[in-house]
Amino acid sequence: MNQKLVVIGGGHSHAIALKQWGLKPMPNVDLTLISDVEQTPYSGMLPGHVAGFYSYDETHIDLRSLAKFAGAELIIDRAIGLDMDNKQIICEHHQLEFDYLSLDIGSTPQTITVPGAKEYAIPAKPVSVLLDAWYELKRSAASNPQQPLSIVIVGGGAGGVELALNMQTCLQAIVQDPKQNLEIHLIHRGKQLLPGHNNWVSQQLEKITRQRGIKLHLQQSVAQVLPDQVISESGLKIRCDRAFWVTQATAPSWIKKSNLATDDRGFILVNNTLQSISHSQVFAAGDIATMTNHNRPKAGVFAVRQGKPLFNNWQAILLGQPLQPYIPQDKYLALIGTGDRQAIASWSSFGWRSALFWWIKDYIDRKFMNQFIDLN
Repeated sequence: MNQKLVVIGGGHSHAIALKQWGLKPMPNVDLTLISDVEQTPYSGMLPGHVAGFYSYDETHIDLRSLAKFAGAELIIDRAIGLDMDNKQIICEHHQLEFDYLSLDIGSTPQTITVPGAKEYAIPAKPVSVLLDAWYELKRSAASNPQQPLSIVIVGGGAGGVELALNMQTCLQAIVQDPKQNLEIHLIHRGKQLLPGHNNWVSQQLEKITRQRGIKLHLQQSVAQVLPDQVISESGLKIRCDRAFWVTQATAPSWIKKSNLATDDRGFILVNNTLQSISHSQVFAAGDIATMTNHNRPKAGVFAVRQGKPLFNNWQAILLGQPLQPYIPQDKYLALIGTGDRQAIASWSSFGWRSALFWWIKDYIDRKFMNQFIDLN
């Protein structure tokens, strides 16, 4: 009887591992990919897509083509639970059995604690929800370009700042007289933007946002979101047509309910072989995983690097061979687009802004995506 390997989610790690599987398939294994979308986004190019620099197709991996290349059955459905005792995956419309399981389903912004956020704010993830709202906003603005438009973005990490700058780039070309009719507000509870980066990067991005006319509200915590207004704990009230939520990420609640070992935010705890520390038949990679021995930020660069070792360990466990450890790098280069075909490079205590870094970022991103083109 064939062994069953089920892969949930089309994140960066899984995309690379599935491509590797297609290049080096294993016999006597039933490979299944479960995803709630047919097109999986590449996070590195999404801000550029929002700005209008890249098309939808340039920023998304076609999972149907990838699954076909890997020899995997693709099931379009949303996983909502795991029965670890019986090795079953519960989806909204299916129930599947597995021998080995791998999860790369990303994360979601944490909105539960803020009244009105779940109802009225647009979360940055899942990306399909964000993009649907963004396309609708652009259509609305284009149909009435003289209408004043106000947007609030909650969250001053790299995701929130990039979204603010790139949304502004796009909307300035749509809204008539944007200096008068376009307002973008960025709300952040901390004292400085991008707290995970060095001071120069934080200060530079604060300077850029202010120079660009984005209204920056530091040390403000959102207390309530209404249909047309965001209210902070200090009493600050901001009228807005749309509020986008780009705050600290958390994991779907069904992960913790499955009895997999998790950290305090619900992310699956994995060891150096990317196996769950509580269930060795389960792998996890990308944002949904937290490595117990290596504390790293939830960044796409780590998800990309995990793809090849994840594939190697899938095959090793299926063959009954020893698994190989993956040790992530201590430092990583972050390239943060500023919406004007320039980018800031952030590396440890180093930071610099240049059009050259945008060119480097564009080259790296296109190189990543090119490996999933013409798979048939």
